[in-house]
Amino acid sequence: MSRPWRALPAQPSPAAAARALRRAARFVGRALPLCRAHTVEFFTRGLWERLVAPRPDAVLEALRAAGPLARPLAAGSGAAAAPCDDDVFSSAFCENSEKLINVHLFALAAKYYSLSSLGVCTPLEDVLEALKGDSEGATGMKPDEFMNNKKSHEVQVMSELVDSIVNYCGIKQVIDIGSGKGYLSSFLSMQYNLKVYGIDSSSSNTNGAHERNRKLKKHWRAYQSRGKESLKSQHLEKTNDRPVESENNCKIINEKLLNSANSLQNQGQVIIQDLVPSCGFTEMATLKTSTEAKADLVTGTQSHETKLSEEVLAILNVLPADAVEDISSSHNCVELCEEEKVHRKMTSLHTKARKSSESNLYFPLTSCITAETELNDIITDLEDCMMVGLHTCGDLAANTLRIFTAKPEIKAVCSVGCCYHLLSEQFENQEECHDQVWGFPMCQYLKDKGWCCGRNARMSACLALERVAVGQMLPTESLFYRAVLQVIIEEIYGVTKSDRHVGKTFSKSSSFVDYVRRSLKKLELDDSKLPDSCIMDYYEKYKHRMNELEAFNMLKVVLAPCIEVLILLDRLCYLKEQENIAWSGLVKLFDPVKSPRCYAVIALKNQSRS
Repeated sequence: MSRPWRALPAQPSPAAAARALRRAARFVGRALPLCRAHTVEFFTRGLWERLVAPRPDAVLEALRAAGPLARPLAAGSGAAAAPCDDDVFSSAFCENSEKLINVHLFALAAKYYSLSSLGVCTPLEDVLEALKGDSEGATGMKPDEFMNNKKSHEVQVMSELVDSIVNYCGIKQVIDIGSGKGYLSSFLSMQYNLKVYGIDSSSSNTNGAHERNRKLKKHWRAYQSRGKESLKSQHLEKTNDRPVESENNCKIINEKLLNSANSLQNQGQVIIQDLVPSCGFTEMATLKTSTEAKADLVTGTQSHETKLSEEVLAILNVLPADAVEDISSSHNCVELCEEEKVHRKMTSLHTKARKSSESNLYFPLTSCITAETELNDIITDLEDCMMVGLHTCGDLAANTLRIFTAKPEIKAVCSVGCCYHLLSEQFENQEECHDQVWGFPMCQYLKDKGWCCGRNARMSACLALERVAVGQMLPTESLFYRAVLQVIIEEIYGVTKSDRHVGKTFSKSSSFVDYVRRSLKKLELDDSKLPDSCIMDYYEKYKHRMNELEAFNMLKVVLAPCIEVLILLDRLCYLKEQENIAWSGLVKLFDPVKSPRCYAVIALKNQSRS
């Protein structure tokens, strides 16, 4: 029997998600010839002449004036900025030739069919507010102290969301799929005291994660030590200003410690030593777990104790709830004086708390995850948990959602995918493989339509429009070099396809001639019969057309979010088709300039009444 959830933000209905998917699919379907074109073949296949009618300068001007390159599109503004008739947008392409003929309409459509304009996204702030309620988030180490800016941004935002979800669901175990180097897993375990299993198919990643986790623990301890030293110095300043008051406070606390020593076990208190070394004895701050314990407090010490408790919380907010175990009654036959009992209990509790805070709550594991993976075979103590994935590549993001829907132990999922070009497509090669599980499509509508993007289109989906919009330029020159090289390869060597790749040769080359010769060697083609003058003749022949290549790539960049919309809505609609899911949605987690793959697919199952 399920229990009702606290109010979560409004989620798109299955019908609304399906409607948005159908509309986006219609537009992307018209733009597929552009999406599927590869810039390597730009000159050899005459792509501009085949696919674009306007001049290159007219295309660039229209995109900058009316399209997504004009300015970042504010959430919800697309519908007001463009007509709502999908037929209007379709007329951006010629019905017969499939050429792009109206760049202005194309630019408006690209904005209109973005996730921010289709009305199917849920704001992150609304999700966090609903999940947290009145509770306060954890404070502690910031990830930018040991991660680069991009990774720090991703880890901090996603870990706060994950912590809110697990608290909402009442679970403590997290499974990080495609955990890679373990940044998210480590931070979740240390900052939020979650038991995290990081699963990655690469053993080198797993081994690296082990070592990185060890180093992060040292960093974490140093961070805590700095916090303690800061509290010490602050308290020393106060005690130097008020020595008499400090001495009286120490006496009061000492009396309190002696009076309450025997009740420590039953009251479930956490003890910290040496917060204020100037007092000359071991001090203690208590975190009450029972309101009945207040009766044992010494009159007049409550305000000071509360202050110390707050200081302790600032340092030990990362300790798990069970960090301190109950102390059994004394095993010594010799009767101990009260002060000695207090000292021993405090020492024992402090030691156990320290060991618990340093315990390994993050477990990197090596395993290849598929849709059929049995998590119980990998994680022996699997319990009610949440599954997360930060930039899971290709099919792994789709399989994460399939495992979530299939396994009753997994109560929630938060998946941010990437590397769309690595997705397997059911209808790409038209081969019947009935027993294979495909990465795309997932939902029934696109399956019924036999929808196929193609690898080049999926590669286009990985382009970063927002970065281009703020001035980060496309690598036009390197793309131009590669396109002209392809002409040389086909005309001089008669090679149209090769299993070998040029790679990052451009960055190592001093000139176009150097680039061509390095590339030919990588492709295992003899460059000795090709003089420098011949190479430069090709360069001179095509250099005046570099603006065509720039405009063509800008069109692909503008289309990129629309293809990503298709992939993400496919995943959301798949979740909407499942039973026993209480909430599912798309949430923009990251700043797209810092992290272009910024959308998370989130779902929570119905909870059973305990």
